[in-house]
Amino acid sequence: MGEIGRHILALPVLFCDKVNAKQLTISKSDEVIMRSAGSRLLRFRALASKFDLQRASSGKVQSGRYRIAGWRSWLIAPSTLAALLALPVCAQQPVVVQPGAPGQPTRTLPSSTRAALPPSSPKDVEFMQGMIMHHAQAVEMTALIESHTQNKGLRLLGARISHSQSDEINFMKRWLATRGEPDTLPMRNMSGMDMSTHQMLMPGMLTAKQMEALRKAKSEEFDHLFLTGMIQHHTGALIMVKDLFDTAGAGQDAELFNFATDVDSGQRAEIRIMQNMLGEKP
Repeated sequence: MGEIGRHILALPVLFCDKVNAKQLTISKSDEVIMRSAGSRLLRFRALASKFDLQRASSGKVQSGRYRIAGWRSWLIAPSTLAALLALPVCAQQPVVVQPGAPGQPTRTLPSSTRAALPPSSPKDVEFMQGMIMHHAQAVEMTALIESHTQNKGLRLLGARISHSQSDEINFMKRWLATRGEPDTLPMRNMSGMDMSTHQMLMPGMLTAKQMEALRKAKSEEFDHLFLTGMIQHHTGALIMVKDLFDTAGAGQDAELFNFATDVDSGQRAEIRIMQNMLGEKP
């Protein structure tokens, strides 16, 4: 067995600290290269000084070759390694732990336990349904900008409002659908809305008359009506967020809390932008 590659096939499988004497004939200066399962090379030099050697015969060296006996190793023959990798692996069952209340012990739950969404407050659902309607009017207002003004600053602002509130509408609809709730506000929840002209208006929403005036306006008149109308609109959204958090038990859902606080901070920032733009008018 003169070639190094042939020694690989001849290597014994040794998993124990002590094994029966196995024999492998190698040269003192041979390098034995083992390929691991990850295609990495484990290189070692089989030196006579590192093993308990027995003379091959009659206590004499034969052609500089030695017989290795009773040695310890974790070497795995390639064919055996492949067979071991093919064995099924028993996955450990996950441990589900429920932290206890202050002073109470932790509980270990069955591995089949699944997380459940926290119960929604009726006010949470009403807030999302109302805000969908509220955002929809803002998107409708921004859709008029392209054909009604050449003001570049207003166009950029309108694009920002349109994109952000369209995305938020999609988020609110998904939030409601996940909880099996409709994305429109039932008539019984119209308290606080302006119903004087049979309109369903959330706080700050423009009336039909205001929307009609905005559609007819052009250029600077449109710019002024849009900015004042959108400030009114955004201020109404801030009222809706405050009303949500002022309601006992509402706004505790993590997703809704993050969304509502983002609405509050984002619309406050846009109100300041629009107030500055109005101040730039002659």
